[in-house]
Amino acid sequence: MTETIEGIETLVGQKVRRDISRLVAFARGNLARAAESIATHASPHVGIVCGFFVRHAEPPSPETDGLNGMAQLAAGLVEAGIRVTVITDAPCAKAAWAVTKVLPGKVGLEVVAVDDSAVRDLRARLEAAEHPLTHLVAIERCALGSDGRAHREHGWDISDDTAALDYLFTDEGWTAPWKTIGIGDGGNEIGMGVLPKEIVEQDIPNGPLIAARTPADYLIVSGVANWGAYGLLGAIAGLRPELATRLLTHFNGTFEHQVLEAAVQVGQAIDDSRVDRLGQLQMTIDRLPLEDHVAIIDGISALVGRGAASGVPV
Repeated sequence: MTETIEGIETLVGQKVRRDISRLVAFARGNLARAAESIATHASPHVGIVCGFFVRHAEPPSPETDGLNGMAQLAAGLVEAGIRVTVITDAPCAKAAWAVTKVLPGKVGLEVVAVDDSAVRDLRARLEAAEHPLTHLVAIERCALGSDGRAHREHGWDISDDTAALDYLFTDEGWTAPWKTIGIGDGGNEIGMGVLPKEIVEQDIPNGPLIAARTPADYLIVSGVANWGAYGLLGAIAGLRPELATRLLTHFNGTFEHQVLEAAVQVGQAIDDSRVDRLGQLQMTIDRLPLEDHVAIIDGISALVGRGAASGVPV
């Protein structure tokens, strides 16, 4: 793995509040592998799964985390001429739709009901499509836990509000025909199923219950899930220098603000939902101000630019 992508992986994997250092260490190297899988494909079509619905909020809405990651990744890929399809479920549809409306180009948008058969029907349509997916990326998407149900970090069962989009990644008697990438920050997201069970159980509150059982071909662990998506875009740009300018056209604070504004003001996405305090409509992600997220974007851009300027493959 090259120095630039190692630097990106370190930057996005930094500790925010919870200690996810063992999760990050286990997944190290997967950012490069995931990026290479997309960057070297002759004609990629990337599906992006997002949306983490929180009923315990004012109003009940999806989290802001995951939405900006979807937007930055989708915007870059679309500018580079790569097909993108965004996938979410009905409870998260308004926020996902609001974000797709500020993207610089057209993406597909698939919305499914909170129903296993609806997910499997979508899967069949995606497989039979004229331009089927080549890659599927989940960003901050709650996975089925040890009891086969979806849970928030507090252990609350949210299965009635969460479609099992896990079945687009793995299912009994079915193997995904596309490469799968999981991005998360808490142990209960799609992709985290590849982690050794004891890491999540010992390091994450309520780990024995909420630990994701759904794996992915490549797992990216980051301090905030959005950052993992930013890192993936930056790594792809590093591997495809001839496309880097297009991939990173909107990778800046202006677009980041525009996306978050659409998510919150139009899509009613919320943040800071805890046991003792309902989530609110606010311009933050994982309790961090927008400036902190823009700093990650700037840091990734600097690393990619430095690698390109050196003349050494990044």
